[in-house]
Amino acid sequence: MESPDRIVEEIGEDEVWELASQNTKSSSATSNSDRDRRHSSSASASSAYTNRDNSPGSNGRRTRPSVASVASSLPIVREMHDRRTSSKASLTVPSSTRISSVSTEETLVSSKNVLTNFQKVAARDPGIEEDRIRKLSRYNTEYLRQKSVYNRLIDWSDGPHRCLRNQLLSPILRSRRRPSLPPKEDLLGLARHYYPARADLKVQVCDFGLGRAERHEITLGQVEEYWQNKPDWVDVRWIHAPLGLGLTHSSVEDIFLHDGQRGREFENGGNAEWPYVETEVLNLRSHKNFQEMRDVYLLLRGFKELEEDLDRCSFKNDENSSLQSDVEWRAGHLDMPASFWTLVASDMPWQLTEGLAMGIRGPMEGLQPISRHIDQQMIATHPFYRDSHMVRNIFRCFHRSDGVLLTLSPMAGVNFIDKKMSQHLAEPTCAIFDNENTSAPGYVYQAFADQGTSTWHRRTVEWFLTYLITEVGVTPHPCRQGFNAPNIELAYQSVIQDLKRRRHAPWRKNETVKLVRDYLACVDELTTVKQICAKQVHLFKGMQQDVRKFESEDNRARRLPDNPQGETMQARIKWALNMVKKRHDQFENLLIEAQQSMEALFQLRSIEQNELAIVSDSQNKAVLIFTGVTIVFLPLSFFTSYYGMNLSTIVNTERTEAYFWKLCGTIAFIIVVVVALGATRHYLKQLWKGRRRVKHHHSMA
Repeated sequence: MESPDRIVEEIGEDEVWELASQNTKSSSATSNSDRDRRHSSSASASSAYTNRDNSPGSNGRRTRPSVASVASSLPIVREMHDRRTSSKASLTVPSSTRISSVSTEETLVSSKNVLTNFQKVAARDPGIEEDRIRKLSRYNTEYLRQKSVYNRLIDWSDGPHRCLRNQLLSPILRSRRRPSLPPKEDLLGLARHYYPARADLKVQVCDFGLGRAERHEITLGQVEEYWQNKPDWVDVRWIHAPLGLGLTHSSVEDIFLHDGQRGREFENGGNAEWPYVETEVLNLRSHKNFQEMRDVYLLLRGFKELEEDLDRCSFKNDENSSLQSDVEWRAGHLDMPASFWTLVASDMPWQLTEGLAMGIRGPMEGLQPISRHIDQQMIATHPFYRDSHMVRNIFRCFHRSDGVLLTLSPMAGVNFIDKKMSQHLAEPTCAIFDNENTSAPGYVYQAFADQGTSTWHRRTVEWFLTYLITEVGVTPHPCRQGFNAPNIELAYQSVIQDLKRRRHAPWRKNETVKLVRDYLACVDELTTVKQICAKQVHLFKGMQQDVRKFESEDNRARRLPDNPQGETMQARIKWALNMVKKRHDQFENLLIEAQQSMEALFQLRSIEQNELAIVSDSQNKAVLIFTGVTIVFLPLSFFTSYYGMNLSTIVNTERTEAYFWKLCGTIAFIIVVVVALGATRHYLKQLWKGRRRVKHHHSMA
């Protein structure tokens, strides 16, 4: 098989792109008309904000086919070129009439760039994909082992409390006895699997220079070295650490800002006392993984015998000069324990109903999970989102004047929605950055992986921060994958329609209570998403003012843009602002619709209750008459039956009347007790669950 370099050398760059474009068009022409319209509309919407002037260097995206797609279609391009050459051979066209309008020097330079890109595709991409597959394979093997330990832990915790019958039968049935607790080493491995030690957290370091970009994966224990020493060829160094609000987050942030001069302040995007950009990001996590994280945290946190080993491993591999000491000082200052579980609590995603994280200043205001219960979200009733759980994570950006950007966020869910979302949800959270089809931060790096900062309007950290925060802040959405999956707005619209259908269903016992609870859950979720969108609108409006100030300062200082054709910060923020405004309006309309539908449900049920009351009144009159008759004749029936018994005259029996009452009285007493227990079973269940919760609380304490 011919190498990509040789094919491009023989055919020529321009003809390669032309034939690849024709092949792409012919392939897309075979799809149905609906899909064509959908993709064309999404492509138009995408190009409207990413490349308004159709320039190839606006933000790293090409108007022609990507290098990867062309490289994959090179054999077909070769065949198309051979057919074209053979057809031209039959024509007698003098070679002197074929005049090139491009100089030889320009052709060589352009061909060299194309060859370089093809070499990257041929030499780098397969290796990256193979490395990613190996990483997923290692994780899946480790996950299966830890899943076995997790299941044993859950059986040990919940086994003896599942029902009263198990407690009564445990002395008799060996299988009903309490399962054994996994060994200490297995529990330590389980804790470190779901909550890595702080010094071992994977940190992404992305370097962007002129026509060049590189990415490194390091640990948090090495991070100080990377933000203190930036290579000369790098315009912007981006360091992304998966840290949520907590002690480690505050220490990393302060040390980073102390080691360099602060960059231009986003006074309106932030505020006077916090001139840095932050936003709250919605993303989709696996419901199963979310539940496992909560269970491991709340169950293992109470084991005293694990604390010493876990606390020792938190900063065991820390190579930083001041991180551990700063965390310990901060913990003493805030009167908080610098324990393993206190530090890793920031890894826990926030549910939609657990308050708002925007504007939180200190680590004491972070999330503190107190229950293993996870809300059953209404969006999960939609078939496409049945395995997902929508969570919230803070995304904070800190930048310095030396071109170093630090972002802190435990966001590890799906940002870009597409038809393979169930497959993406099953991927490990530690490898989510490698998948640009799922992760917004991963997509941002891949957008400039080939050309670096050469397509940026200004090769500054402020420009890259604006691009990053606008890309992350508008997620989740399906537009990057051509709208091949329903977005969350359409999913909630479907959920509300289903609630309306249930509203008109025939009356059943307890169905109204369940329906009202579903309505309330839906209203709570819509309210939270709407509030997050409102804060994002406020953020982008403030950033617009800051960017105008930056541009005015640059114009006064006569600092020209590095790439006049590149996308400006103003254009980028305008696109993001339109996106979040549209989402805010959609969720506001959905919230109004859900509230009005719930009010209509209350009115409908009130009318039904009035009708039932009328029917019940007529039934009560009939029961009253029957009760009166019963009161008169029941005593008479009892006395006639009692005094009419004569056991001594029963044929073939030697039993006395005392034997009769012992037998019949015992049976009657058992029947009364069984009936009473059956009538009060719900109350007894609630009483037993209350005692169980109190006992579990004391054991955790």
